[in-house]
Amino acid sequence: MKIMEIWKFGINAATISIDMPKGAQPLCVQVQRDVPCLWAIVDPSAEMEKVKVEIYGTGHAMPENPGKYIGTFQVSGGVYVFHVFIPN
Repeated sequence: MKIMEIWKFGINAATISIDMPKGAQPLCVQVQRDVPCLWAIVDPSAEMEKVKVEIYGTGHAMPENPGKYIGTFQVSGGVYVFHVFIPN
């Protein structure tokens, strides 16, 4: 039986890729101690790969099909709101 874990990855509005174990399953995005983070189910023994992440601010341009929606996070007391997608 394969043992899986949940890992946390720090992100910000400039994030374009995250090093994650292959096959990672993103769960959600939230802010923890003022740091936006993405949580994912991972196989800790899997080889690492770069996973592309797209982050769009509210009211900013984005493609028609940005990929799988992961979540929304707010920073600066809600002044800035960002939406996180993993492209298909």
